[in-house]
Amino acid sequence: MVSADTHPPRIRLLLVDDSALVRRGVRAVLEGRHPQAELIVAGEAGTVAEAAAVSAATKPDVVLLDIRLPDGDGFEACRAILKDHPSARILMLTSFANDDFVHRAIVAGAHGYLMKEVEPERLIASIVSLHQGESILGTGLVERVLDLVRAGRTGTTREPGAGLSLLSSQERRVLALVAEGRTNKEIGAQLGLSDNTVKNYLVNVFDKLKVKRRSQAAALWVQAAPKDR
Repeated sequence: MVSADTHPPRIRLLLVDDSALVRRGVRAVLEGRHPQAELIVAGEAGTVAEAAAVSAATKPDVVLLDIRLPDGDGFEACRAILKDHPSARILMLTSFANDDFVHRAIVAGAHGYLMKEVEPERLIASIVSLHQGESILGTGLVERVLDLVRAGRTGTTREPGAGLSLLSSQERRVLALVAEGRTNKEIGAQLGLSDNTVKNYLVNVFDKLKVKRRSQAAALWVQAAPKDR
């Protein structure tokens, strides 16, 4: 939580949706100063090509990305944006609660997946958490993602148990909670650790497992669960 005498972080956004009306509505909800952050819409786009070009020009912190676009899809746009601007945080904001879409979003590199029906306060909080390095999944999606992982549809060909033996007991506890969909704050609260300590543990976990994202690390943990827990 941001204290009263501390300026909230400024988060620059890119809105990608084929509907100008939707973009206008999202801008009206988000843009401005909120208790958690000051949100600034740095650009808008309605196609995959525009999304890549505007992202390259504006270098947004967080991209809100729809799936249905006239010249392709949000997964293609996600990959294009991250190729040029790898530090961007991608939040899929869509009307489709499709298991395959969730899976494809994670494989494309998205850091979050929310439905457009989300309450404005939850959307703002999710953007702030995403900007801070968290991963976000909408209500009911965590179990579905884990089901996909257990079914072997994570997009990784890595041996499930590879690297897990290198983790310390505390790193394994942290990773187990990541696999349950817990945020860094929730993990810290449960294990009695600070946010920074949790982040440091995750850096070590990612390095040992040779992965770059929480979803990939969680996938390896869940796939190895029957023989590793």
